[in-house]
Amino acid sequence: MARIKEGAFIEIPLANGKFSYGRILGKASYAFYNIYSDSRITDIDFIRSSKVIFNVGVYNHAITKNRWKTIGVSELEEGIKKIPLAFIQDDFELNQFEIYDPNTGAMRPAKKAECIGLERAAVWEPEHVEERIVDYFEGRPNKWFESLKIKG
Repeated sequence: MARIKEGAFIEIPLANGKFSYGRILGKASYAFYNIYSDSRITDIDFIRSSKVIFNVGVYNHAITKNRWKTIGVSELEEGIKKIPLAFIQDDFELNQFEIYDPNTGAMRPAKKAECIGLERAAVWEPEHVEERIVDYFEGRPNKWFESLKIKG
């Protein structure tokens, strides 16, 4: 069984035969890079220098069940260490929001306007992340991302 290691670079095989890459940030959070390749990439520095397109929480079984393979590990750089804030919206009171800081676990009340542009606090299935990556590069809306947008 593969282990979750903060700073690990991961290779993500996609259903269409392409590859993408990410990084384990810790606290169940992952960063996904602007890489959509027909062939495998082993150059960690190339991956590290690529832009991050989104960060989300992902279930551990993406790694522990070897769906995504670790291809290298290095200490997280300052620019990627801080996991972005996320929002929480009450399912019944759609005007009630909170901001969640995954770095500290702290939550605070928030206005809807503060939540715009943030990811919803959620843990994603690896196959849903893979679909989101393909949709991103193919220029299509992603049903999983759309379902997590602010309601109301």
